[in-house]
Amino acid sequence: MKISKRSDISPFIVMDVMAAAAAREAAGERVLHLEVGQPATPAPRAVLAAAEQALREDRIGYTVALGIPELRERLAHYYQTQYGVCISPERIVVTTGSSAGFLLSFLAHFDAGDRVAICDPGYPAYRNILKVLNLEPVLIPCRAESDFRLTVPQIAQAAKDGGLDGLLIASPANPTGAMLSPDELRAIADYCATQNITLISDEIYHGISYGKAAQTALAVSDDAVVINSFSKYFSMTGWRLGWMVVPQAALRAVERIAQNLFISPPTLSQLAAVAAFDCEAELQENVAVYARNRGLLLRELPKAGIDRFAPPDGAFYLYADVSRFTDDSVRFCQDMLLQTGVAATPGTDFDVVEGHKFVRFSFAGATEVMAEAAKRLAGWLPDST
Repeated sequence: MKISKRSDISPFIVMDVMAAAAAREAAGERVLHLEVGQPATPAPRAVLAAAEQALREDRIGYTVALGIPELRERLAHYYQTQYGVCISPERIVVTTGSSAGFLLSFLAHFDAGDRVAICDPGYPAYRNILKVLNLEPVLIPCRAESDFRLTVPQIAQAAKDGGLDGLLIASPANPTGAMLSPDELRAIADYCATQNITLISDEIYHGISYGKAAQTALAVSDDAVVINSFSKYFSMTGWRLGWMVVPQAALRAVERIAQNLFISPPTLSQLAAVAAFDCEAELQENVAVYARNRGLLLRELPKAGIDRFAPPDGAFYLYADVSRFTDDSVRFCQDMLLQTGVAATPGTDFDVVEGHKFVRFSFAGATEVMAEAAKRLAGWLPDST
């Protein structure tokens, strides 16, 4: 049996960690989940009520490929109220999670062999989806010296060897939580415009920030492709629903591909998601929990000897330098799970060069879980105080 060469990509290590954690739980052990980037809260109550109503009253058939008009209109209104940006609903494409958004954006804008720059560390599916599509991921090292934020000189340096056809940015970023300022975002957008580089902005963690709010790339560029999702801020991971905002010139290309690859996004999820925009108070309560968890870990993990972090400006992760304890973050996380019951993700999932020195802790769970995890780690690491 032939297996395609394009399938020869790295596994998504966090899924392996989840499997190991599940096996431990099946054996009767308690696991503290700090590995997966998933809110512990369910979808907002109004979303659940809308889904129940749809199940009773709607036949849940196919929708048009770009999504139901009601949801696209609510999303356009969201950009107006949230960012002060006026976007036509027809430029909004509802997708099967943000994952479909990446596929659609890459397929609509790039041809095989094109070079697309991404940050390292970064979400591993970026580089793996690019490879599957016979595109070349160009990794730009984003390190502590720049607070893990991308800069225009770094992009220009990456473009010297073969040029760039695209740039994918994320702010707030996974795994670091680093966030670009409006000025930094504008500088990147302006550079891409002058160099004819397609800019794709992953804004899946918008709404989850600590201090200043994240800015959308649409505020600085009408040509940017924006990808977002209901998974994180809206607490709807398993509903598999996201969206894109695309330039008018690319809309028909995206639509043709979406029709053939997906037919339509999940209908029940679309009908329910219309209600998500009426749940601001409930959603902000979730963000307040993340803020408490973040503060707790920033206070308690240094007592365990883990005291060097990427700046967690947004999202719900701490990307921690554990090089004082190990040069093998995979083994470190395996031992941590086995000996303490705390599950976390090794940095090798996100960084092909220096990930062996880092671990990502997710603080999207309950505050009592964070407190217990910090307590267990304080009793496990050798030079904790």
